[in-house]
Amino acid sequence: MAWAVSGVDLLGYVAGAITTLTFLPQVLKTIREKSVKDISLMMFVIAAVNEVLWIIYGVLKDDWVIILTNAVILCLSLTMIYLKFAYARKHRSP
Repeated sequence: MAWAVSGVDLLGYVAGAITTLTFLPQVLKTIREKSVKDISLMMFVIAAVNEVLWIIYGVLKDDWVIILTNAVILCLSLTMIYLKFAYARKHRSP
């Protein structure tokens, strides 16, 4: 049984891949500079909650484009939340 991707699905996967790249530059910059001074924690908390809701929606719709895209963005959002706490704590320590 062959697995075929329709043009609409392909468009969704490409759009999803590009969407996942939106947080990647910030994550890489934060790791490189080890600074979270100007990072909004609330923005990433809201994004994480939003991604969980989108994943649930994708599961209910059985839509792998939505599930995969939002799972990657959730990982990036959770990474930023972790970095916010880790680097903020590091800079407060003597």
